[in-house]
Amino acid sequence: MNPLRSARALAIGLALACLSLASGVSAQGKDVVVFAAASLKNALDDTKAAWEAETGDKAVISYAGSNALARQIEAGAPADVFLSADAEWMDHLAGKDLIRPESRTDLPGNALVLVAPKESAVRVSLEPGLDLSPALGAGRLAMANVDAVPAGRYGKAALEKLGAWEGVKNEVAQAENVRAALLLVSRGEAPLGIVYRSDAAVDPNVRIVATFPEGSHPPVVYPAALTKGTTNPKAASFLAFLRSAKAKAIFEKQGFTVLNRPNA
Repeated sequence: MNPLRSARALAIGLALACLSLASGVSAQGKDVVVFAAASLKNALDDTKAAWEAETGDKAVISYAGSNALARQIEAGAPADVFLSADAEWMDHLAGKDLIRPESRTDLPGNALVLVAPKESAVRVSLEPGLDLSPALGAGRLAMANVDAVPAGRYGKAALEKLGAWEGVKNEVAQAENVRAALLLVSRGEAPLGIVYRSDAAVDPNVRIVATFPEGSHPPVVYPAALTKGTTNPKAASFLAFLRSAKAKAIFEKQGFTVLNRPNA
């Protein structure tokens, strides 16, 4: 099967399964339903476990691309909390009056990296005049969708800044989200990929080739907010916990950069 199609099918299946699960839990009125960018999975799973242990409450998290989750919320999906991988999709929901603006806060930041399969010996210097063609060979560059998914947009911006986009734009394997792009590299189906540093940190089958300079793309920031339609009193508790010292330590351990000073 075409590697892009297989990664896309996997991502779509996971997103639909998570949405179905979230809908069922919301209908029971028991658990906090969280829609979160796919790149947050490992850190947020650990944070959820810590919150549940501390409060005795429960949360269920649906992971997908921020664009897909925002569209689902716009279509009426029963989310209580939304965590986006960029401000743009949170702004989109704010413009539709679908989040509570007073609850909005920026949580962790991240870095954008170029990865290769673990056994690859490829070396790339991410500087102006970048040409990825020699490193790609006959392979493709795995990226999240460059028009809609935050990681893809950050990656495209960085490649444009470094002068490499025109040379690789026809060689990009676009995936539904950043974790699907990571999977292509992890399986050896793409020789290079652009993902977040935190993604690379949790996959033992990839290695970081280089980190994109901070000035080559907009800052990677994850905003979080309560949705306008939530009626779950536990949702605010979960959002507050995301800014706690415990959550800060979890995010930092997973390779994120915490932007806000944690609550006391």
